[in-house]
Amino acid sequence: MHGMATTDESFNTENSSTDDIRSDAPLVHAKTVWFDEPLSLERGGELPKIRCCYETWGTLNEDASNAVLVCHAVSGDSHAARHDADDQPGWWDGLIGPGLPIDTDRFFVVCPNVLGGCRGTTGPGDLRWVPEDAQVQDAQVQDDRPSNSDASQDSTAQPNAQTASELPYGADFPRITIGDMVEVQRRLADYLGIRKWRAIVGGSLGGHQALQWVSRYPDCTQTCVAIATSPRLTSQALGFDVIARNAIQTDPHFQGGQYYGTNQRPDTGLAIARMLGHITYLSVEAMEAKFDPDRHDPRQIASQFEQRFSIGSYLAHQGQKFTTRFDANSYITLSMAMDLFDLGGTRLKLMETFDECTCDFLVISFSSDWLFPPSQSREIVNALTALDKRVTYAEITTDAGHDAFLIAKDMATYGPLVQERLWQSSEKPQDTAAAAQQTPADDSPVHLTVAEESILDFIPAGNSVLDLGCGTGELLAAIRDRNLGTPMRLMGVEVAQENILATAMRGIDVIDYDLNNGLPAFIDNQFDVVVLNATLQAVKNVVELLEEMLRVGKRAIISFPNFAYKALREDYVTRGRSPRAAGEFDFDWHNTPNRRFPTIADVHDLLVEMNVDIDKEIYWDVSQSRHIAADDDPNLNADTAVMVIHRS
Repeated sequence: MHGMATTDESFNTENSSTDDIRSDAPLVHAKTVWFDEPLSLERGGELPKIRCCYETWGTLNEDASNAVLVCHAVSGDSHAARHDADDQPGWWDGLIGPGLPIDTDRFFVVCPNVLGGCRGTTGPGDLRWVPEDAQVQDAQVQDDRPSNSDASQDSTAQPNAQTASELPYGADFPRITIGDMVEVQRRLADYLGIRKWRAIVGGSLGGHQALQWVSRYPDCTQTCVAIATSPRLTSQALGFDVIARNAIQTDPHFQGGQYYGTNQRPDTGLAIARMLGHITYLSVEAMEAKFDPDRHDPRQIASQFEQRFSIGSYLAHQGQKFTTRFDANSYITLSMAMDLFDLGGTRLKLMETFDECTCDFLVISFSSDWLFPPSQSREIVNALTALDKRVTYAEITTDAGHDAFLIAKDMATYGPLVQERLWQSSEKPQDTAAAAQQTPADDSPVHLTVAEESILDFIPAGNSVLDLGCGTGELLAAIRDRNLGTPMRLMGVEVAQENILATAMRGIDVIDYDLNNGLPAFIDNQFDVVVLNATLQAVKNVVELLEEMLRVGKRAIISFPNFAYKALREDYVTRGRSPRAAGEFDFDWHNTPNRRFPTIADVHDLLVEMNVDIDKEIYWDVSQSRHIAADDDPNLNADTAVMVIHRS
């Protein structure tokens, strides 16, 4: 028997996006401001008058240094979070609020509706502004903006230098860009007395705005947080947008874009565009989890669209609901602006784009996001890394797809990374080396192994350090703590999500990267020292990684377990079993992460073959807490080796 549920709740699951529960309810906390100065648009033309709708949370401090700009995605608006318990839900309630990562007790949070939108900021549904003495021809269409328009809540009277015609812009609204949106936001910042943002944060299209801000105004913010975004859209993503716009523009009720004031709007085309968009926001896994259990039991809702399967009911519901709160012309305008966005398709171009930026960066992607795939975030990270900008990057493991940035459980995963970046001192210096000396969010005691203590002793004060496979960041934290007051650049590379978070919470930059792919993000001689601690045996491309370490670093330090250690030999001889001992050897043969089984003698031979010099070396029997001298047969008696190497 088919289900008969018709409410939003019937479609909600653990993986539901906050966007699914948005409504056309009035934005009761919205404020508006008019800007009299015409806005010259990047692709030609101008808008004579601009109205900007925005919402704020928290209090701006005396020197306006605690302001955070939040930028929304295509279907979002200024209502990013609840203002009180009685307020309607916001699309980022899990991130914005008292005590949350974007803490409204600490920060003054500003979220404007974008230019071209339909929730209060100037867009296609607004009346044209014309000179007072101009005659508007064929102005039979009355002002009937979408019911969700918040123009009636304007806190600033409409300007009188020009008058509004009776004809909305409609499809004649000029083509705008992400840069034009940012320019309106810059005017809003000036109006609010904000000279520099503490942070600019955004996901998807909001991430595009954040990246556009820092590329256009390099000193505009202390921190840029770009989530589930890209330097430009893939051709596949462009294709989906083209189909969506065609669905709208070929709707019989589109009427050339001038459907305002009529009783027929292109709701069918807009609903189909939204349905298509929903599919791109989800991953295969998310769709299976959401719809497969009852795929043949659609929820019966009033709809003209096919509902043979449960996913059909869901898409019909979301598509139809979207038409009550969004304008078709705005969808066309915003999706086109997104498609035109292009910061660069090569690392060199992206390096040119971000070269002058003075902020630090947090870049977050999601493993199952095929609309804005992690590879596009890595393009940004690789460019920033090559420029030696402060950047932390995490690829969050999730089945939720692109929607993950709006899903509560995924917010709980990436939220601490946002919190770490924002909760650091607002006095953090802009110099990338000095910035690494700030007090970490996690100041728990650091516990080093004897091998790590040796590595620490081998690194001179002030040296820049890249730690490959940095774990929880304890070694980098120890280097920083030992050299407080000495400017130095510290960075980690890690692949385990929990370790990335732990390292970031220590206030140390870390990027999510698989060492088996080499170190293409880094340039030659970028660091004084590159460390590979207790990881040599776990990589598949040993020679290639050593070559990369010696390219990126002036020196390299490697530590590794010695598989010729006597206790291991005895296992083979006396027990006839795969060797096992404490530390890096403590695994069964079938679950060990160790791909290689190096000995000290083997590594010596390899380094000679590679024409690499050993500057220093030290050996330990960690199980006995005993240093093994070079003349005491370390290949037999040491279980751990530490070597400082370089290529002449």
